[in-house]
Amino acid sequence: MSEMSDDDFLSGGSEEDFNDESMDSDFEEEDGTQYLDDKDDRPQKKAYEVDYSVLSEEQIEKAQSDMIDEVHIILDLTPENAAMLLRHFKWNKERLIEQYMDSSQRVLEYAGIDLSGSNKLEVKKVPGFMCDICCEDDDDLETIALRCNHRYCTNCYQQYLFYKIREEGEAIMIQCLNHKCKVLVDPSTIERLCTPEILHRYHELLNRTYVQDKQNLRWCPAPNCENVIDCGVTPNQLQEIVPTVMCSCGHHFCFGCGSNDHQPCPCGLVRKWLKKCEDDSETANWISANTKECPKCQSTIEKNGGCNHMTCRKCKHEFCWVCMGPWNEHGTSWYNCNRYEEKSGVDARDIQAKSRASLERYLHYYNRYANHEQSGKLDKDLYIKTEKKMTMLQSASGMSWIEVQYLDAASKVLQQCRQTLKWTYAFAFYLQRNHLTTIFEDNQKDLEMAVEGLSELFEKPTDQLANIKVEMMDKTAYVSNRRVILLDTTAKGLQDGTWEFTVEF
Repeated sequence: MSEMSDDDFLSGGSEEDFNDESMDSDFEEEDGTQYLDDKDDRPQKKAYEVDYSVLSEEQIEKAQSDMIDEVHIILDLTPENAAMLLRHFKWNKERLIEQYMDSSQRVLEYAGIDLSGSNKLEVKKVPGFMCDICCEDDDDLETIALRCNHRYCTNCYQQYLFYKIREEGEAIMIQCLNHKCKVLVDPSTIERLCTPEILHRYHELLNRTYVQDKQNLRWCPAPNCENVIDCGVTPNQLQEIVPTVMCSCGHHFCFGCGSNDHQPCPCGLVRKWLKKCEDDSETANWISANTKECPKCQSTIEKNGGCNHMTCRKCKHEFCWVCMGPWNEHGTSWYNCNRYEEKSGVDARDIQAKSRASLERYLHYYNRYANHEQSGKLDKDLYIKTEKKMTMLQSASGMSWIEVQYLDAASKVLQQCRQTLKWTYAFAFYLQRNHLTTIFEDNQKDLEMAVEGLSELFEKPTDQLANIKVEMMDKTAYVSNRRVILLDTTAKGLQDGTWEFTVEF
């Protein structure tokens, strides 16, 4: 076995080292779960992985039902009233029980629940009644009233519920039609008055508010996916954890912010980076780097000629563009400033130099960030074309469809690593320069080189793909391992607090 250098030790070893020892290492599944050897068959979680589970809509409804049953038994309430209280307390069962035990009447009143009167909703005709909403006064008019006894015609209540649920997207805070009354419309009334279409929307909204109220739950953001992710990572932990999860639909995203996978960059840095890239901050930076302010009136001036003798159009002040000092101190030296180091201009030169350096540094990281983003899109497009290659390769080489799946595996690894590399540049932009930054950049470089090598193999003509199958499979495994090493070391640094950043997040 070849001897490892110090650089290889810091960055996790070379590709040859990995290929030599890969057969002896722990087995790793495609989903990232790693299993130890025969000595210990328990799963070993990597530093950048988090515990989570995927829940279906049915499981979400069952979780609500179980909690409602528990509360209605403990507090001796109807399931309907228990549900209304839980929604009012944002499903915090412990807080609800504690406050209800202290003052049940106060809690019920505050939550808009009236226990007086009959539990059964009555729809009846009242002779001589006139609806205060539509002013109908027909004796055959059907009317309803909640426990608060504010009575309105059935049609007005149906229209009211339709508007609140369909148009406003409200489900848990629908109050009595009387604008001064805080009593909530109970679910049984909604069930009785609404059409099946509106009821479906109503139950959908109830599920959504349940997920929104629970800190450990988040909807999968993939289109047409109705799954929910249950993860215990709290907002206070997002400075030290990047909680990437994968829904059963196959979508990877960050549980903390809901964005697409942005490992190894924490959510706070992602927000700062995207704001820096998207708003006018860099426009202002460019102006600062390419223009100067008049030393007298502070008007912004852009140099559009070669002469260093500047005259402000606003206040007519004459100064030197190079040192920002008064022009009368320069004698006749119009094109060669011999007072560049004079005190009168040193501050302005420092600001100009720092601004240029800041802009150049930003562009260094942004260009590489954007390049990997674009390459990731191209790799994805290439895979769509490669599906045809897989079919052609299967026909030409006699391979089965399963045997040509190494191309699919390579494509997925490429897209995943491009995404990771993209965000390593945002991460590196905010890093303080020290020896740890050097180690990070070494890991970044190793992954980048490995990705480029695999990308080149991936673009080979169809007739060459069969001959490089083993090479591509080895390269795919190596690239995946390099990504694991980079993410694992970065995650450990976040958890240990060893990384130092130039900004607070």
